[in-house]
Amino acid sequence: MVCRHCIRAVETVLDNLGITDAEVMLGSVTIPDEEVSKVGIEKIDRALEDDGFERIVDRNAMIVENIKKTIIRHVRIERECPLNLSACLEKHLDITYDTASRIFSAQEGRTIEKYFIAQKIELVKELMGYNQMSISEIADMTGYSSVSHLSRQFKDVTGMTPSQYLRRGLNDRQPITQV
Repeated sequence: MVCRHCIRAVETVLDNLGITDAEVMLGSVTIPDEEVSKVGIEKIDRALEDDGFERIVDRNAMIVENIKKTIIRHVRIERECPLNLSACLEKHLDITYDTASRIFSAQEGRTIEKYFIAQKIELVKELMGYNQMSISEIADMTGYSSVSHLSRQFKDVTGMTPSQYLRRGLNDRQPITQV
């Protein structure tokens, strides 16, 4: 789960199963043992899979989910965070950046930095879609040192400049997992 919509979708799945005491947060779900026993873990897993979710039990997969959750929070919520990405990840994950990077790359087939940039570009697309700020304001708000730096990364990720993207329309936004 990487967004509030995912949280709501998981809550709905659990409600449909009659599980009412679950605690659903970004990246994790805690279900009391008696609720799991009543419904059955296989039934919960099947219902979650039917909605495109899966229970993560592998330690490295859990670390990757926590890395993603931390990056999303860093990009979207803690934009004013004085820590750079590696320090932020180390603080929130309690593992070294090197370890996090090695695990993430092995599990995801891309680097933490590429995922971070993709998240920033998705935020840029969202802000451009509101049509309330200039590209310069968006660059500043999302932590880019200049419009040209933003434009270069935007083109690397999307294959087009921000201006081309705006002219093309906003219906082609992709979920971050496909970037």
